Amino acid sequence: MLIASAIKYINPNCLWIMSIKQEEVIRPNANFPPNVLGDQFLIYEEHTAEEAEMEQRVKDLKEDVRKDIVSSLHVQKEHENVLKLVDSIQRLGIAYHFDEEIGQALQHIYEAYGDDWKDVFNKYKDESGSFKESLNNDVQGLLELYEATYRRAQGDDVLEDALAFTRTRLNKIANDLTETNVMLSIRIQDALKTPLPKRLPRLEALSYIPFFEQQDFHNESLLELAKLGFNLLQSLHRKELSQVSRWWKQLVPNNLPYVRDRSVESYFWALSMYFEPEYSRARIFLTKVFLMTTIIDDTYDDYGTYEELKIFTQAIQRWSITCIDVLPEYMKLIYQALMDVYTEMEEIMEKEGKAYHVNYAKEAANVRYVPTPEEHISVSFVTSGLAMLVTTCFVGMGDIVTDESFKWTLALPPLIKASCVLARLLNDFFCQKEEKERMHVPNNVESYMKQYAVTKEHAHNVFYNRIEDLWKDITQEFYMCKDLIPVPLLYCVINLTRSLSVYYDGRDNFTNPGEEMIGHIKSLLVHGMNI
Repeated sequence: MLIASAIKYINPNCLWIMSIKQEEVIRPNANFPPNVLGDQFLIYEEHTAEEAEMEQRVKDLKEDVRKDIVSSLHVQKEHENVLKLVDSIQRLGIAYHFDEEIGQALQHIYEAYGDDWKDVFNKYKDESGSFKESLNNDVQGLLELYEATYRRAQGDDVLEDALAFTRTRLNKIANDLTETNVMLSIRIQDALKTPLPKRLPRLEALSYIPFFEQQDFHNESLLELAKLGFNLLQSLHRKELSQVSRWWKQLVPNNLPYVRDRSVESYFWALSMYFEPEYSRARIFLTKVFLMTTIIDDTYDDYGTYEELKIFTQAIQRWSITCIDVLPEYMKLIYQALMDVYTEMEEIMEKEGKAYHVNYAKEAANVRYVPTPEEHISVSFVTSGLAMLVTTCFVGMGDIVTDESFKWTLALPPLIKASCVLARLLNDFFCQKEEKERMHVPNNVESYMKQYAVTKEHAHNVFYNRIEDLWKDITQEFYMCKDLIPVPLLYCVINLTRSLSVYYDGRDNFTNPGEEMIGHIKSLLVHGMNI
């Protein structure tokens, strides 16, 4: 509802209303689909002995791979093989084991070739400046060039030309290979749909492991490490999800039946941002914040009355448990749960002397902004909620997070702004029908259609191009920030942006998960890798 959504931005100086008339109200019914994944993640079974054996094997395999990287560095003719090894390690989802070695290897190779990197794409061109037709016979080279084009920023004309060249040829090759090499054909089609720079690392590992296994060049130690690592991480992730699921089960289904029951989808979203074991507590905290955001969003958009929401807005802005007495009964539960989530994380962080980090997350959650109707697109970076989630995800990530890191996010730098606008556009792009049925606020697509009197198809083309331009901005800002902000933190922003293409892949996969989305969740959290 328009009023319900607009109330999110009520000025904090509004009159503090102390009570609501206890009269019967007619509330809207959003008719959200039920949770299709059930309660299968409530219980987690420990496999301590088996996992201890796997961890020892992983330790041995890691040492073998380290030796392979280091031994190849000092032989120039091996540099190409080192790059292929690093590429495989990253795609297999085990790069976090070798951060130091990968950094040293890439720096060594970069320094070895010096200024030659400036002309790296010239080898793909002929004397006339056109891309070589001989590339048609080099499928892997075409695919690598195509993936590289998605590292382009605004004004990268060479990569724009390369994108058009490779996309056309790869489409034809993929069709030609459907009968002779199905695996490669699927690999190319997946890349054409979602190129590597836009792909979630965990889903890339899921699809790359079986592809890597079928390649003649594959390294057996690397393959075994990837499979064992996948299963060990899956066990940890299931344990975390079980903890979150039990918390959610006690809080929502019976007490707040109007709220979307999406505990698994919310955990998957946090997992998309960082899957590595050292970020376990950060994932749990972020998932709970995701879920609290869902509760509050559904309360504002689909359940709360105008008077109730005014009171709740004031309570959130005051951020004090003393406000709870003036709230309606169902809102008391929400408010208490919200306070408890942040208090719990403060107690955990206090053990490291970093409880104040949670204050940055609170500040991000309580952005005070009063937009006018004309400012809809300009405040997309606020309404998408992504900026708040980026700040929140830093809490609990360890020593790499500093005060400067939090101040950077709260200042809404260009990288985060671009990601937030992209989030808003994707949501509007794919949720137009559902939100219209629920009498939601008119979104950017509808506003554009009305203002310029164009069809939905035309508006979608315009917004698709806008989304592609935003990806260029994100790429450029990433490279500009990487020497100022720790790269793992920047990748939180990138991965959250990447996750949007999964959640808004032709539909709203959070509100109404489709088969592909459910398949992703089961593949990452239910089905293990066969060793």
